[in-house]
This record gives sequence, structure tokens and C-alpha cells, in this order.
Amino acid sequence: MKTLKNVKDHFEEEAKEYDELILKLIPKYNEMIESLINSIPFEDSKTIEVLDLGCGTGNITSAVKKRYSHAKITCIDLAEQMINITKFKLSKYNDIKYLLGDLREIPFGADYDLIISSLALHHLQTDQEKISIYHKIYDSLKEGGAFYNADNILASSEYLENVNMKQWKDFMRKTISNKEIEEKWLPTYYEEDYPAPLIKHVDWLREVGFKNVDVTWKYINGAVFGGIK
Repeated sequence: MKTLKNVKDHFEEEAKEYDELILKLIPKYNEMIESLINSIPFEDSKTIEVLDLGCGTGNITSAVKKRYSHAKITCIDLAEQMINITKFKLSKYNDIKYLLGDLREIPFGADYDLIISSLALHHLQTDQEKISIYHKIYDSLKEGGAFYNADNILASSEYLENVNMKQWKDFMRKTISNKEIEEKWLPTYYEEDYPAPLIKHVDWLREVGFKNVDVTWKYINGAVFGGIK
């Protein structure tokens, strides 16, 4: 079993190729991100305080800034190289802060209007770690603040999970060799990823206290979901 350090080392290596690679590994990635942005329940002109958990190379932060030009955003990531790429990509903005650290340990701060995450929280190894992060997110939001997560998820049955896995492999085969899929990306998935069933996420968010919890997008093994404090 790999630890978060292994995940960090892996992402450091892949960061420079991440933006191109993500389109090959995540079905309908751009559509997923568009759905997350469309789920944000604030007027475009509003100045919002935003926290991006696991910012990667800044794709989500960039999308938020395109819609909310006055947004003030704090980006957190485990991999320094990811943050460096995000800083370069978003260098024209002077209202973005960057924090390097483990989501489980680093203080988030408080009074955010919006907390978002993309393809990060499924790396938390246990259900309890995921629930703890949801509590931490809830406590960091203003009343009426929103949280939305775009992430890998599991189906609720073995049969449907097998269907999803087949569809995912078929998608990757469009641009990646079967050898690379079987020898690199599937082993990486099984060693570094710990997704949970989508229905569990919905239940956890409600139990934490979120209202209006909903799934705003789903395709194969990816989903966008969240709620309001």
C-alpha cells in the first residue's frame, strides 16, 4: 500500500504533463469542470473568498477566475511542483495565495464563500479521513457558503463498478496503449486511489450538516457533488 508521500512523489513527476494527461485519463474532464463552475451559486460580479483543495496545476482556480474576476483564492496542494506550475499559469493575478501541505494537517482558515476540490479527496485512504475533511470544510465556510467536489467515485454495486471499469478502460484506449493502461495506470489507480461510492459521499455531506446536497454531474467513474452550509 502506498502512502500520501508516494502520491506526492508521483504527482511531482507527472505535473508538467498533467494538463495533457488528464484529458486522456478522465472521461469528459472539461465537461466535469464546467459543471462544477456552473454549480457555484453566486452572482458573477460578487467578490468571493475561495479555497481550492488540491489545486493541481490550477485548472479549477483558472476556471473560477474566468467567471469571478474579483474572487480571492487560496490554493492548497501536496506537491510543490504542482503549485509552481499553478503560480506560473496564474501569474497575471495578484489575489491568489498558495499553501503547500497535507489537507489533513494544514489549517484551512475560515469564512470562505466557496470551497472546491477536483480529483484530490479520493486520495484520502479511509472513509473516516474523508468524513473528517468534510467536517473541516464545513467549519471553514460562512453560513450560506458552498462546497463542490469533482472527483473519482465508485458505484454502489459490484456489477455497476465492473461496468464503469470497462467503460473507463475503453475511454483510455482511445489515446493510450493497452500495455500502458495495464502496466502503469491501473496499478497506479489501485495503489494510490481510494474512491468511495457516490451515495456515501451524499450521505456524509448531509450528516456533516450540508443542505441542498446534490449531484450536479456524473459520467462513468466521475462526479460533481456538494451542498450549502
